[in-house]
Amino acid sequence: MGAYLLRRAWPGTSARMQQPLASHGRSARQRRAGLLLHPTSLPGGHGVGDLGAEAYSLLQWLSSAGLSVWQVLPVGPVDAGGSPYTSRSALAGNLALVDLRQLVVAGLLDAAAVQGSPSNGRRVDWPQVLAFKVPCVLRAAAALVADSHHPFQDELLEFERGESAWLDDFALYETLRAANGDEPWWRWPAAARDRDPEALQTARVSEGYRIQVAAQYLFQRQWMALRAAAESLEIALAGDAPIYVAHDSADVWAQRHLFQLDADGHCTAIAGVPPDAFSEVGQLWGNPLYDWPQHEAEGFAWWQMRMRRLATLVHAVRIDHFRGLAAYWKVPADAEDARLGRWDAGPGAPLLRALAAVGIELWAEDLGVIDDGVIALRDGADLPGMAILQFAWDGDPDNPYLPYHHVRHQVAYTGTHDNDTVLGWWATCSELERHRARVYFGIDGHDLAWDLIRACLQSVADCAMVPVQDVLALGSEARMNAPGKTNGNWAFRLLPAELGRHHAERLRGLCATFGRLRRRTPTPGAIADDATSG
Repeated sequence: MGAYLLRRAWPGTSARMQQPLASHGRSARQRRAGLLLHPTSLPGGHGVGDLGAEAYSLLQWLSSAGLSVWQVLPVGPVDAGGSPYTSRSALAGNLALVDLRQLVVAGLLDAAAVQGSPSNGRRVDWPQVLAFKVPCVLRAAAALVADSHHPFQDELLEFERGESAWLDDFALYETLRAANGDEPWWRWPAAARDRDPEALQTARVSEGYRIQVAAQYLFQRQWMALRAAAESLEIALAGDAPIYVAHDSADVWAQRHLFQLDADGHCTAIAGVPPDAFSEVGQLWGNPLYDWPQHEAEGFAWWQMRMRRLATLVHAVRIDHFRGLAAYWKVPADAEDARLGRWDAGPGAPLLRALAAVGIELWAEDLGVIDDGVIALRDGADLPGMAILQFAWDGDPDNPYLPYHHVRHQVAYTGTHDNDTVLGWWATCSELERHRARVYFGIDGHDLAWDLIRACLQSVADCAMVPVQDVLALGSEARMNAPGKTNGNWAFRLLPAELGRHHAERLRGLCATFGRLRRRTPTPGAIADDATSG
């Protein structure tokens, strides 16, 4: 179908869906609430949550709970540990999210091919999942390429035309990477590494290239159907844009001049954050840094393309590590830790003006080392920031995360995917912090997760988001990510029927109390006892 036809095939975005999720204007203001849950955390599927029946059941559950926003993490290809923030593309889709059951129904996979998949339990075994699911999707894509009469063929051709701005480079990168033993692109033969036109054309006419294109089409087809279902229920999808991309990625290989690299493709400096209360040596992320003057000279065309792509998939985008747009921590490429870094100027307002022209709503992840320059950049672009309730109890009356400092043009959270769950935080924070929270809210802490959910929904912030782990009152074992920890992240999953009717009814009551209830009334019987069981 292509980008144009895929959009045209679904119901148009309603006027209400076009309203900002965190608007501050009095006439446009609408208080909303939503759930933070990455699709990989859904139950069912083949070892990992995906875009299958359980995702549609979740939409029905959100509707019955009175919620109108579903926030997800980045949906691009993940690394071996399942991290959506270390991706081979800022633009492509994660094949592990493709529902294999739909491919069987479409005649692109045999039912026997999806037997013996990784088990469905509380945690994703990423090595097993990637070794099983990605080859299955590629086999289905190969079957589609081979069947010139398959009903998807016209859509596939339109998809390739409509998404050519990013799709060609990604398919070339994946094809050449496979041909070179999955080595990073700077170790490829010079012709492939340096994008020799003849080498690119040879790859472009190969079967592997066609399979990569078809695989991305299968992801797109399933995602757009889910987006249409969300829109039919007036539920907005909020996505995420990591500020940096991986060195070994289609993005850097295809646009080397936009990054701080040497002639051989190696980083001359890398990303990180300075030492702080959590780390004496800072954090060394290792991502290549942007050549911001070159981006500005090109009118930030790559960033606009990125946002146009995300606008195809979601209704709003959280800009990860927003402070890096004001100033970023630049570390020498050979440094052992982040202490040798220095602040360098980011792209600032010119980039945000270029992104505003795309038309998608943006949120600022304004956490970390925040100074007046970051605040001025955020407010000058009229972007909502984030207020995290877990961060509010250090005893400083000027702490911006205390509920009495929240503002309307903001997104309030109990916690994010990078924080512990509310119960996990409560178990590890100081007794003094617990005392301050108990006194502030007038609680005894026996139902703490829901006490903070209530406070989040009660906030003056126009948008309130709650991680699913807090709805279920789960502890640290359910944490999604622990920054700085190299293993065990991104693995949390719901169990079948775990998120049920009583959770939805409780959320719906709070949304009604605090003016966040969706205006649309769900159909009778919409609340299911096993809303995510599929």
